[in-house]
Amino acid sequence: MKRPTIADIARRAGVSKVAVSYALNDRPGVSEARRAAIKAIAEEIGWRPNSAARALSGARARSVGLTLCRPARILGVEPFFMELISGIEGELADRSYALMLQVTATPEQEAEVHRRWWGERRVDGAILVDLRFDDPRVSALEELGLPAVVVGHPSQAGSLTPVWSDDAAAVRETVEYLAALGHRRIARVAGLPELVHTVLRDQAFTAVCEELGLEWHAIMHTDYTGGEGARATRRLVGSPTRPTAVVYDNDIMAVAGMSAAQEMRLDVPGDLSIVAWDDSPLSQVVRPALSALTRDIPAYGAHAARALLALIGGELVEGVRDEDARLVPRGSTAPPPLLRQ
Repeated sequence: MKRPTIADIARRAGVSKVAVSYALNDRPGVSEARRAAIKAIAEEIGWRPNSAARALSGARARSVGLTLCRPARILGVEPFFMELISGIEGELADRSYALMLQVTATPEQEAEVHRRWWGERRVDGAILVDLRFDDPRVSALEELGLPAVVVGHPSQAGSLTPVWSDDAAAVRETVEYLAALGHRRIARVAGLPELVHTVLRDQAFTAVCEELGLEWHAIMHTDYTGGEGARATRRLVGSPTRPTAVVYDNDIMAVAGMSAAQEMRLDVPGDLSIVAWDDSPLSQVVRPALSALTRDIPAYGAHAARALLALIGGELVEGVRDEDARLVPRGSTAPPPLLRQ
């Protein structure tokens, strides 16, 4: 079947192609009544804009870009990204915007993708995640002038608009809770060490452990996968001074860590208490259910998308501080063994 064109709409409406173009692109030059009639005809015959033509005319692409410097397989197993994307998509869909997603191997490749998308007029804006120190993507987007929102701490967002939450407050709440239960040896199984939020959590963890005068604390970095979470757990609980509590940077590692501990004949929470960062259905279906730091991740994504759409629309947008993660104690945490004897 022949693709409907602007000429087809013009014939049906009894107007010129220029008038149709003005109406469909919301430009002045036609009355509101005629604009509505033209759009109704376009909808009726199934007309859709040609992206290449829109690029040549300078019209908006009505899509935003999101790149991820992670293995593609991570997207299928880590609930955080799926929930974040669902929040972004929900906000974009309400405005008839699409999301362009691409996985890359390095931050430099991410920057090149943004340059290509912007040069080809494929996107009107971008959302950055996994913020790094001296992030090349930030400087690239500033140079391009591409509207962009950073899901990350304002300290490394440059002139881009940040959407963020206070991870340090959540770390403090968790460590203070475990210390109140009586734990004096606490470990943190963290994510990628080059990410800003990992470093900020590390710093907060070390600071509160030292402030509380804990007997022992340690940090191990991983790639967020279950395999790495399990390996880190085996090393920690197999050491001469093993922790009585471990805080993991995501739910996948926490579940894998609990399985590894149980394989080594440790009871959770009898011998080892476990806390997961970012709650999910996975945290709640395992037994015992995981104590977790919870927040509304889809809302987090929606706030980022809303801020970006406002930037694309020419509005001045300040940074958005989202709600902090809060601890939800469940069955995986309890006082350490010595306090129960």
